[in-house]
Amino acid sequence: MQRRRLGPTGTLVGVWALGTMTFGAETDEDDAHRMLDRFVDAGGDLLDCADVYAGGRSEEIVGRWLADRGARDRVVLATKGRFPMGDGPNDAGASRVHLTRALEASLRRLGTDHVDLYQVHCWDPLTPIEETLATLDDMVRAGKVRHVGVSNYTGWQLQRAVLEARHRGLAPIATFQPQWNLLARELEWELVPLCVDEGIGILPWGPLGGGWLTGKYRRDERPTGATRLGEDPERGVEAYDRRNTERTWAVLDVVTAIADDHAVSPGQVALRWLAEQPAVASVILGARTLDQLDDNLGAESLGLSVDELARLDEVSRPVLPDYPYATIADMTAARRTAIEDRVL
Repeated sequence: MQRRRLGPTGTLVGVWALGTMTFGAETDEDDAHRMLDRFVDAGGDLLDCADVYAGGRSEEIVGRWLADRGARDRVVLATKGRFPMGDGPNDAGASRVHLTRALEASLRRLGTDHVDLYQVHCWDPLTPIEETLATLDDMVRAGKVRHVGVSNYTGWQLQRAVLEARHRGLAPIATFQPQWNLLARELEWELVPLCVDEGIGILPWGPLGGGWLTGKYRRDERPTGATRLGEDPERGVEAYDRRNTERTWAVLDVVTAIADDHAVSPGQVALRWLAEQPAVASVILGARTLDQLDDNLGAESLGLSVDELARLDEVSRPVLPDYPYATIADMTAARRTAIEDRVL
């Protein structure tokens, strides 16, 4: 498996990470262990966990697998904290009290004395960012965390965290974990350029758009059966009524056509496109079954041409809001044209 640097760090990770959100919820322990075995055998190493996955059961499943296989030194172990893990007033958030408790609980469930990457799962408007960053820095200095990152931040929030950490001499933000796929590209307006500029590694979640980009859903046919949207058509950001648009079906037409040309699945095309995007360190696979994981891992050997990548870029390009994005883009294009005319 291809290796990439984890953002600005010297830690190397496989281009495909294994997400564990399904463990203990949609995937039972035996199947989860088989998926972990297959992933590591394929050369994978980055495991993406979180304390809230299945209410902590996911981390426990991973912890038992690590102990049973003696695999702690074979993986780059990442987890996250921020969301509620109880009903108390300090059982959520990015405060020193909650994050300290959350990390200690995650370490117990995972059966380890440290994680390689600890991420704040979402911005906390109630906690000063200085407190959050100082807490993360203390975790690194204590040897319980190797690198730190954040997830689900807006552009200004991520830039604020980066600059505060730098100004105060605290552990730098190494990674950013956002939703990113061919149907969700709005982060390219600000967050991706920011990560490129700051050298932050992106760990995209939801690379298949909750199953949309696998080609399993059909136009004007509400999903049914044992799929995520079949079980819950209103499922979060990938809800059927939200994604059932002409743009979605146009994207799927191109994805499917390219997949047919290569005799691969549509999902592999979508994954390969994402792996080729700027600043991507590792793409988080969210498979529920061993068969799905095997199909996902097939993207490793897929090569897309410059023309195919351009076709995918064009059909999936989101419409820029008029202001400030479209206005600034127009002014930038005009400035670039004027400079090129003078140079030529």
